[in-house]
Amino acid sequence: MQDELTRPAEVDAAEPRVGPNAITQIAAALRAEHGEAEARRVFEAADLLPLLDSPPARMTRQSAAIALHGALADALPPAAAERIAADAGRRTADYLLANRIPRAAQWLLRRLPARLAAPLLLKAVAKNAWTFAGSGRVTARMEQGRAVVEILDNPLATAGCPWHRAVFARLFTALVAPAAEVSHPACCARGALACRFE
Repeated sequence: MQDELTRPAEVDAAEPRVGPNAITQIAAALRAEHGEAEARRVFEAADLLPLLDSPPARMTRQSAAIALHGALADALPPAAAERIAADAGRRTADYLLANRIPRAAQWLLRRLPARLAAPLLLKAVAKNAWTFAGSGRVTARMEQGRAVVEILDNPLATAGCPWHRAVFARLFTALVAPAAEVSHPACCARGALACRFE
């Protein structure tokens, strides 16, 4: 049974949406590290138990993802919450690599020099920004030889944005440069106007 949060006909057209991985991979990471009971506790704190029992398969309400990411940060000690969010981010990127990024594009990116592969990956990131940024406004560009993604008014921001950092790190290490690292010098959750990932 598909939950009402994800039925296109019943989702408020005015509410921004995000990809289902913002929810499903948090569930998978919680279950992997803490088990079903803890996953249920966090989803219940977010008032989203129906999405744990019947995971969204399509775009879902941004507000549901905001509630879940916030509940995760509130329900667990900071280090544990960061670990779960980062694991969920890696799982999200692995899902994208397995199901959403064409094999031919992956083959090409891995064979190009990083200075050519990075701008191509950034273009794809910007094109699909709604999946991880919802109502946030995204820019993705090269800046002094460095890949930069900024999310203005990032709705899914949590302190340090471990989910976003892990998604970008996994994609860039898999497709651009195995030694790539992602820093996060500015964060909406810490008062910045935009989350910046380099």
